[in-house]
Formats: sequence, C-alpha cells, structure tokens
Amino acid sequence: MTSEFDHSEPADILLVEDNPGDIRLTKEAFKDQKIANTLHVVENGVDALDFLFQRNDYADAPRPDLVLLDLNLPRKNGDEVLKELHEDPERRRIPVIILTSSDAEIDIIQSYELCARGYLTKPVDPDEFIDTIRELERFWLSVMRLPTDEDFD
Repeated sequence: MTSEFDHSEPADILLVEDNPGDIRLTKEAFKDQKIANTLHVVENGVDALDFLFQRNDYADAPRPDLVLLDLNLPRKNGDEVLKELHEDPERRRIPVIILTSSDAEIDIIQSYELCARGYLTKPVDPDEFIDTIRELERFWLSVMRLPTDEDFD
C-alpha cells in the first residue's frame, strides 16, 4: 500500500552525476529549499549501484526516496543502472528521474522503457538549471505520493 511521503523526515535523494559543475548547481538548488532533504552524490554508475544495493563502501547507505540519474556516466552508464534497478523486485519501486544533457528521442524512449519515472533535459543556463531542480524537488517531494520504507518490507 502506498502512503503519503512523511515531510517531517528528511528525504534521501541520490544524485548520480559526474559533472562537478552540475553537482554544485544541484546542491545549491537543494540547499535553498524549505523541504528537508539529504542529498547523496555518487559520480559513476558502479558507485550508484553499490549505493542502491547497499554493498561495498555503501553498505550503510540509506534507501533513497528519489534518484536523479545522468545517462552519460563513467564505468556504467545510466541505462545500465536503470536496467539493473528494473530487474530487482525491491529496488524497481524507487523513483528514478533522468537528469541529462541528452534530448535524443532514443534516450528518452529507452529511459521510459527501463521504467524511469521522468526525463528532464538539463538547461544550459545555470539559473534555469537551478529553477528546474527546485521545481523537480517541489513536485516529487511535496506533491507526489512516494512509498515509505514500510511499503518495501
């Protein structure tokens, strides 16, 4: 059963991004919001999967409430991360939003076929990028209903 996200508890958000500038802008956007959250950052697909499956250096990582996933990543790309998540019965329920520079139709189609919950093309302008992240956070953590930890047991 899906229940409303508890806004009194910080949301754990996993950002999977290898571009230092985009990481900085995302952190800036989240820092100014009134919604409590904890932003975790990994910079490649292998670390993303380790975080999501709580293994290796990320054995104590929290289960994220939301994943922001770039497609163009080192070691394993975003499609490979999505595919592994989709194949796992427990982790496929974690909402994944693609946040990438690609606006190629094939990437959009592939992402949705692999069960991404949304696809956003990163704006080039830094102010527009920050606005996009703020709107994404507001929508996913204020408006949408997300599963709670109990829903995954």
